[in-house]
Order: sequence, then C-alpha cells, then structure tokens
Amino acid sequence: MQISVEGKLVEAAAGASCAEVLKQALSGKRFKAALACRVRTADTEELLDLSAEVPAGAQELAPVTAEEPEGLQLLRHSTSHVMAAAVQKLFPGVKVTIGPSIDSGFYYDFDAPRPFSPDDLEAIEKEMRAIIAENVPFERSVMSKGDAIALFRDKGENYKVEIIEGIDADTVSLYRCGDFLDLCRGPHIPGTGAVKAFKLLSVAGAYWRGDEKNPMLSRIYGTAFPDEKALKEYLAAVEEAKRRDHRRLGKELGLFSFHEDVAPGMSFWLPKGMMLRTILEDFLVREHLKRGYELVRGPQILRRELWERSGHYDHYRENMYFTEIEGDVHGVKPMNCVGHMLMYGETLHSYRDLPVRLFELGVVHRHEKSGTLHGLLRVRQFTQDDAHIICSIDQLEEEIINVMHLSADLMDLFGFKYRIFISTRPEDSIGSDEAWERATSALIKAVEKEGKPYQINEGDGAFYGPKIDIKVTDAIGREWQLSTIQVDFTLPERFDLVYVGQDGERHRPVMVHRAILGSLERFIGVLTEHFAGAFPAWLAPVQARIVNVTDAQMDYVKDMKSRLAAAGLRVETDMRNEKLGFKIREAQMAKIPYVLVVGDREVADGGFSVRLRSGENIGFRSVEEVIAMIRADSEEPFKRGGMSYSFA
Repeated sequence: MQISVEGKLVEAAAGASCAEVLKQALSGKRFKAALACRVRTADTEELLDLSAEVPAGAQELAPVTAEEPEGLQLLRHSTSHVMAAAVQKLFPGVKVTIGPSIDSGFYYDFDAPRPFSPDDLEAIEKEMRAIIAENVPFERSVMSKGDAIALFRDKGENYKVEIIEGIDADTVSLYRCGDFLDLCRGPHIPGTGAVKAFKLLSVAGAYWRGDEKNPMLSRIYGTAFPDEKALKEYLAAVEEAKRRDHRRLGKELGLFSFHEDVAPGMSFWLPKGMMLRTILEDFLVREHLKRGYELVRGPQILRRELWERSGHYDHYRENMYFTEIEGDVHGVKPMNCVGHMLMYGETLHSYRDLPVRLFELGVVHRHEKSGTLHGLLRVRQFTQDDAHIICSIDQLEEEIINVMHLSADLMDLFGFKYRIFISTRPEDSIGSDEAWERATSALIKAVEKEGKPYQINEGDGAFYGPKIDIKVTDAIGREWQLSTIQVDFTLPERFDLVYVGQDGERHRPVMVHRAILGSLERFIGVLTEHFAGAFPAWLAPVQARIVNVTDAQMDYVKDMKSRLAAAGLRVETDMRNEKLGFKIREAQMAKIPYVLVVGDREVADGGFSVRLRSGENIGFRSVEEVIAMIRADSEEPFKRGGMSYSFA
C-alpha cells in the first residue's frame, strides 16, 4: 500500500514496521531524530513505537521528535523507565509504582525501605548513564490480564498487580528495557541511546494514589531534554526559581510565614506582608467600585441544606470542611457564590437594575491533600477577589467582555503576558445540555469578538458551568493560572433567581462567576516570585528607608519620616549604631526602593542623599524632589490603563 510521509508517497510492504516506512522517505539526520511515529488513518491518529507494524488503513506517517511537545513528553517518560531500571538494579527489593512524564520532566514513585539520599541520586545517575551507553532497546509485548497479574505477583510487585486489576481490558501491554519490565501503554523511544541529556533533581514523599491512608512512597523527580544546551538552560532556570522562591523571600523580607505543624495549608501574615496585602485589597476595592460593582460579605459557615441545594454537597463535598452545630451539619464555604445568590434573592429586581455586580474579598476553605500544599501557591484557606454578575441573557456577552478588560488591565499593570483558555463541560456536572451549550457559546463569542486567540480545554470546566481561564507568564517564563470567568445558567435556576422584564413578566437571569486575581494568597506568592521580592514602588510595603550617619541627625530623621508619611509615603527609619555601609546594604537586601541617607550636609541643605535599591547613587535631592520622585515612580505603572494610584 502507498503511504504519505512528509509529502512523499512510499510503498509499504505488508508487515512493514513504521521505522522501515519512514526510512524510505526521510533523510538520515531526520530519520535518526525520530523517537516514535505518528500514524493517521481516515478516522484516527495515534503514536506508535518505531518498531510497531504499520496498521491496516494507515494513510500518513510522520516522525515524532524531541523538538515537539509529544516527542519531549515521550522522551521523558522513557527516561523515567531508565531511572526505574537503574534503581531496581542498585537497590534490589525496591518496588515500583508509576512513573509518568510531567510538564517539566518526569518522576517515578518507589516503595523503598528508606528515603533516597543525594548520594543515592548520584549513584542512580551513574547507572542510568551506563544503561544509556549500551543503547538498550525498548521492547513491547502484549499479555493477557490474568497472565500479567500472575507475572507481577511472582515478582512481588504488588502495586503493579493493583493497577492491572483495575484495568478494564482483556490484555495489557508491557515494555522491557534490559532486565526491567514495566506495565505501560507506550509508545517509547527505540532505545536508551536516544536519551541525550538528563538530570535527577530531587526526592520527595508521596502517598500511593495520593491517599494519606496509603503507604508513603519515595518519589524521585528528574528531567530530560533533547541536548545538553537545553538541559543547562533549564537547570539555570531552576536555580533562578529557587532564588525567587516566595517561601524563602517571605521569611527574609518579613512578609509571611507558615507553621505546618499547627496550621497546614494556611498562612501567617507578618506586618510588611499585611501592608502589601492591604494595599492590594484597597486598590481592588477602588477599581471595582469605579466599574459598577457593589461590596458585600457573607458568612463563613452555612447549613448543609444550602450546599445540597447548590449542588456542592453532591459534587464538591470531598473538598469541603464540615462541622456540627446544635445537631445540624454546617459546611464551611469553599466558594462565595451561594451567599451572593441569597443576597440577590432578597429583593425583587427589575430589568432596569441589571446587571447586578456583587464583589466580595471572601475567605474560603477548601480541603487540599497535604502532599499538594505549597506555600501560598496551594493552600487550604485563601481569599478570593470574587464577584458574581447577575444579568439578562442579552447583557451576557458585554459583561464577559467587561470582565476580560478588567483582567487585561490588571495583568498589564503587573507586567504579565497571558493566554486564554476556554474550559468545557466535565463528566461530573449539573445542568442541561442546552444550558451548557449556551454558556460555552457565550464565552467563545465574547473572546472572538475581542479578537483574542484562545485554546479549548475539553472537560476542564467547573461542575456548574464552562469557564475562561487566563494563564499568565512570569518574569522567568513560568505559566500560572490566575483569572477565571464562568457562565452559569444552572445555579440561578436552583435558587429561583428572577427579574421583572419590560413585559412585566418574571424572567430567569444568567450569572457570571469571576475572580480576576483568583486567590490573593496565590497571587501574592506568584507576584513575589515574579518581582523576586523587589515590588514596584506603589506596592512595596516600605517605599523608603531613612538612615542616619551619626546620632547628630536623629531628630532630623524623625522629622523627615513624619513629613514623608504625611505626603502619603510608606517610610521607616534605621538609626542603629551601625556603619553606614552596613545599613545601606541591609536596606538594599530588604529590596526597599529608596534609601535616603542623612548626614550633616543633608540636614543643612534640607534633603537626602538618595540611593536606589539597585545600588545606584543618584546624589542629593530635596525633600520635595524625593516626594515627587517616589510619587512619579508609584504612578508610572498605572499609565498603561485606565487605573490610578492613591496616596491616601
């Protein structure tokens, strides 16, 4: 049969392998780069091993290389198998579980008698290099489910037995790499020699299947790249990420702390962090008031019956906390929407009242497994900049666009580039097919009307409606999920929300759930890493620190602090009996935007010697010039959009 390979038609003999067909059409270099084969028929597309037989009905074959996402994922998954082979050779008796590829690399979970040490990782890497040097082939085989269970049971691999028992199929596929045999769908690289650059990164604990009731396993993280250059660039980025780690910076800069022994997944806000947070919250309140939102606040704990009515009890209760009060079960709110619907329902609204935009900086609690908690980025208690817009169907598109504008303004303010994703109906959902179609269509139309590119995330919507997710890219290229915009026809129905239309009849409104920053905790964590703790002047907890040269300037320093504070600036002083250079360096390490030095000359001339946190000395400035300079620096980012900064 004839098959197309990158525009060339080649003859494929019966029983030919994918590699044999590709080799006819590709140059030597292009063929050597192939890790697997993409096979297209009239109706399907799949990735196969190069050694696999070309299936009947194949119309087109294409090489899959490490330069494309699927190829890199495949390379990393195969490298996890190489790692598992090395571990079992070096540590006989260690049991294997699963070893998938992930966004930045791969991991494999092992049931080992003790955690792996840094020395162990070095030894494992050395053994992996030996396996790679031998170019050991990956060999696929198919076995009946029963035979596979017996095989792995004989090997003592009880985790593999459990996995196979849960597979709804008569047969399973296995891959052999030397002496190492693993359960796997594949495909895999043709041989271990295709691994050109890899690194084992760290060890962590992980519960089997993510369940705290199951055994704790040892997880080894690693990564692999097409070449050493790409690997070195990634490792440099990892080191930069460590330097920017918000957990370390939060402690060093006095922003926030964590006490996992008494409050796992919850944060403690220290004075400077609370100042930063308050600045951000005040700014959000002002912006929302300017854009027609009304401020509200609801209770933290509500009866179970309300969560049953909303659907949360049936579809979200595994993520909720419950408590019993006077014999009644109450749920701690994981979302603010139900409270806002009750508030809307207290009054009969006219079409003239719509849209109603309710905004709350609402504290919510969601149960996250302990193994997933991570500083401010994954918590159990957090504050959402949450709003619910109740409007008519005719107003829906405009309201979505307005929310997108607010999100874009805020992302621009903080210097984030972003991408838009539309997430569609998940398997576990409520509401009719018609409601979901209308809601999804409204989101797509709004995004397309704005001319924004977007991607579809199939099945990733909330249980009550589709959503727009806005993901931002930070200063070192990492992507973070922040803004969410969701359309909901179902909950207004469940809570019998109505408005009186122009015809005098009652109509059902539609609701938009939206959070622009998402979780304030998460956003501040992302922001801390984005700026590496050097927040812009408008957001910095302390905008300037005044330092004296000798005790003779102490009264002047105190007076200047009062004067700058009266001008709306956030100022602190350092009048310790320390050397001037030491105090300046400390202020710069604290990432304070301006260091204002006061000696006898500055007192005499009525100003400061000004140093920037970069270390640059910009010389003498009068008090008025310093106030104007810090004000201008604080206002500069707001010139990009229709927002303003307050010095109140």
